[in-house]
Amino acid sequence: MDNKTLLEKLNTLSIEEKIGQLIQLTGDFFEGDMDTVVTGPLKKLGLNTDYNIYNTGSILNITNPEKIIRLQTDYLEKSAHKIPLLFMADIIYGYRTIFPIPIAQACSWNYEEVENAASIAARECYEEGIHVTFSPMVDLVRDPRWGRVMESPGEDTLLAQKYAQSVVLGIQGNNLEGGAVPAHKIAACVKHFAAYGAPVAGREYNAVDLSEHALREYYLPGYQAAIEAGAKLVMTAFNTLNGIPATGNEWLNRNVLRQEMNFDGVLISDYAAIEELIMHGYAEDETSAARLALLAGVDVDMKTAVYANQLKNVITGNDYMLELLNEAVYRVLKLKNDLGLFEDPFRGLQEIVKRSTSSILSDDHKQAALSLTEESVVLLKNENNVLPLSREMKIALIGPYAEENSTLGMWAIKGEETDTINLKTGLLQLVGPDNLSVCRGSYLLPVDARKTFDKYADKLAVETSSEEDLLQEAIRNANEAEVIVLALGESIYQSGEGGSRTNPALPEPQLRLLHELSLLGKRIVLIVYSGRPLILTDVAEKVDAIIQAWYPGTMGGEALANILYGEVNPSGKLAMTFPRSVGQIPVYYNELNTGRPNLKENGSYRFASRYIDEVNEPLYPFGYGLSYTSFEYSLLTVSQKEMKTNESVDIRISVSNTGTYAGKETIQLYIRDKFASVARPVKELKDFKKVFLHSGETKIVEFSVDEDMLKFYGREMEYKSEPGEFEVYIGSSSQETLLSFSFTLLREDQHE
Repeated sequence: MDNKTLLEKLNTLSIEEKIGQLIQLTGDFFEGDMDTVVTGPLKKLGLNTDYNIYNTGSILNITNPEKIIRLQTDYLEKSAHKIPLLFMADIIYGYRTIFPIPIAQACSWNYEEVENAASIAARECYEEGIHVTFSPMVDLVRDPRWGRVMESPGEDTLLAQKYAQSVVLGIQGNNLEGGAVPAHKIAACVKHFAAYGAPVAGREYNAVDLSEHALREYYLPGYQAAIEAGAKLVMTAFNTLNGIPATGNEWLNRNVLRQEMNFDGVLISDYAAIEELIMHGYAEDETSAARLALLAGVDVDMKTAVYANQLKNVITGNDYMLELLNEAVYRVLKLKNDLGLFEDPFRGLQEIVKRSTSSILSDDHKQAALSLTEESVVLLKNENNVLPLSREMKIALIGPYAEENSTLGMWAIKGEETDTINLKTGLLQLVGPDNLSVCRGSYLLPVDARKTFDKYADKLAVETSSEEDLLQEAIRNANEAEVIVLALGESIYQSGEGGSRTNPALPEPQLRLLHELSLLGKRIVLIVYSGRPLILTDVAEKVDAIIQAWYPGTMGGEALANILYGEVNPSGKLAMTFPRSVGQIPVYYNELNTGRPNLKENGSYRFASRYIDEVNEPLYPFGYGLSYTSFEYSLLTVSQKEMKTNESVDIRISVSNTGTYAGKETIQLYIRDKFASVARPVKELKDFKKVFLHSGETKIVEFSVDEDMLKFYGREMEYKSEPGEFEVYIGSSSQETLLSFSFTLLREDQHE
């Protein structure tokens, strides 16, 4: 449908029909007779009884294809203008083929595979009739107390940009001109706008207090990258930003998002966020909330009755508000048009169902999940090269995650635990049962933890043995083994939305198990399942090796087994810093220097920026990750040491695999601006290359530093570079610099 026809369709709609396009309901509104709907979901949501549900624009979290066909068919029969429904769902990191959680994917530093994972998720969604998914989440986060770390790309702006771009292109395809979404793709929704990942005290839904400089410098670029990749939707954030709720923030959503960032797609509220403007104390009542949200440019009201009940009052007699309403409806209709719904309201779903063939959970999809999982796992410690293990060793696999299938993370809403390969199953694909004993060892959580998880309590494992019996069995198994593989971690319900923790550590029963096993004098390999960086400082001292598994998804057990036995050499690098203690939080690599930095040569000088009871450095820094092999960087060459604004500094280095295993190394390039009109970070990641090297192989790796890499937001929020001296650090993590040099960006009057 061309734009002229789309506008003509818009102009045929009544006010009530226009408002309906901005409403998102769940499928239960369309089930049963009208009397049931009126006394059930309509009443529960608070919708006026005269609201016509067949004006509704979109449906939330219906993922059954037969049901989608039935609902769309029934809706079109009863809809006056035959405008199809949109079906949207929370498919964050996989539909049925579940990939590692996003923070883990970011640790792969392999964005081709991240894009492929998103593409597979989109295809599986397409085959089930879903039109829009609420992904990617690109909220930058520096505080591991926050539960939604698991959905984020971590603490770094460049990785957030790479992740945003890769996921949007995977989900939606390369439609950068803003046109039709290709076949087998769906629409992407970037979230949460803006700065949702920086809540005060790491507490879910809490206020965000950021300078405009920090907002623009670090937090906005991830969203911008998603928009530039063509994302059709943006979701507002729950939080206030500097005192203004994001969902009612006209400056944020109209000035910044629409004008500066050039976003012309659909802006959808997060779940009930418009209604929550009242609880924030920003809106007096529902009418006020509807007015403020529409003024702020919010097009779709997710799962409240505010727009449905109040927008007509808001626009009556107000031409400007009517104009805003028409703009919002047009954007929703354009999204439906871009998805091809006016030509085929089912997007091929009827034919897909008739064929009874599907790519869902296919071998190809599982192989892609396996590959990305293997690259997402991070080796944090490997003392005395205890890893990889030998298949002839007798191994005691101990811990609550030894046979646990619930390793998909909280947001795998269509993932099935029965499809998941757990750790025991993965190991048995490589070793015989005679060399592997398995036991639980401890409870996953303390006994009284169930009350913490409300509706999720019934999903927690039921403990049938006493803690003491589990411990004694573990000790017996450990005594008969050469190496203990200890599978520990937080419950999936301890992370994710609403999963903020004041002390992100391993649960107490598991710490007791670890302590008792450490007294046996056996070598211990610890595998950590979590949705965030955990405090592992004391734990690390008691084990020989640590593998950070995150929540690894459908193929997790096989991937971890391949790494444990050296079938795969680990290559993951941390996308987020692991603190030594809660008191260091927030801790991140690209901090600003201070007037009194904690210099090593000053020793324990009191009046420096330091703790008196802990070192400043984290346990494991951003960009860190070990390998079974070793790499050497050498032969640095630089094209020039003085650079004009239209030039670049070209860099070449040699990287050699000096160990005995083939492996992948991620070479990281950081830059420091030594002097500027505003304080600049001690270093910032500006580029990286992930290369594969056989044992003994050497490759030349090239980088190019141009002026764009040197730009930042100055005092007046202008984005530009400034002349001066820059230091370049090349290494294997944010803390390990192996090569370095400096160069000068010349002033304009120095160019001649």
